[in-house]
Amino acid sequence: MNDWPQRIHLHEEGPREGFQIEPGPIATADKIRFIEALAATGLPAVQAVSFVNPKRVPGMADAEEVASGIRRRPGVRYTATWLNLRGLERALATPLDVQGALQISASERFSQSNTGKDTAQTLNEQRRVIAFCQARGLPIQSAIVMTAFGCNIEGPTAPARVLERVGQLLDLLAEVGLTLPTLRLADTVGWASTGLANALMGLSMGVTRFDSSCAGLGGCPFAGHQGAAGNICTEDLVFMCEEMGIATGVDLDALIDCAHMAEALVGHPLPGKVMRGGSLRRFKTAH
Repeated sequence: MNDWPQRIHLHEEGPREGFQIEPGPIATADKIRFIEALAATGLPAVQAVSFVNPKRVPGMADAEEVASGIRRRPGVRYTATWLNLRGLERALATPLDVQGALQISASERFSQSNTGKDTAQTLNEQRRVIAFCQARGLPIQSAIVMTAFGCNIEGPTAPARVLERVGQLLDLLAEVGLTLPTLRLADTVGWASTGLANALMGLSMGVTRFDSSCAGLGGCPFAGHQGAAGNICTEDLVFMCEEMGIATGVDLDALIDCAHMAEALVGHPLPGKVMRGGSLRRFKTAH
């Protein structure tokens, strides 16, 4: 028997994950419509956009317009990502819910491909982010280690490397007397077997916070492939948790509708499974 959590917290990343890699173009209004539909399912947090160089990621060229156009639903956090201090400044100029966050990659070569910075340069940038956040009273709420399980460019990631990167971030925070509330380990390119299996293992260890992507949308433009094998499909995770008696607060049928919307927007099949078969609600209520 496992002592499963009673409830988990989901951070939906489909809009940002999906629309950053799709060749598109996807209309700004459609992006907003998708974000609003996800927020209506009961998801507590939806990642809307990333503030990155539009020349490198054309799908995020309308990030400010998307952020400003969302009709906010009470109780839902609308988040974003960025790769550097300039991106954070852009994020703070929008109505999105921006929290201080640090990031680093376990893979040196992925770091250079993704941000143009090696590990030493990344740590210097994170030190600047910390100083920026402190000056504006913005708490550092989380840190993420990307390619924590492996890298298409560099190969497998040794656990010792991940621990080293975590320690480097903690040391930066300790320099100014700060601690880290939340650590996120990202399977950026799908090296950790399958996302759902790893979520199950996380649940067995008491992990209660998961990033996921509706219908399995997305992928990193600088990871060496076009897939999103590291992403957990949100509706599949919700289905699994519901069957295990773990609360998510999410309306699964409404989320499945969002998955079909996502597939229509991108114009090609997406890898979600539950979106094909549907939930069991109609069968359970019939008996």
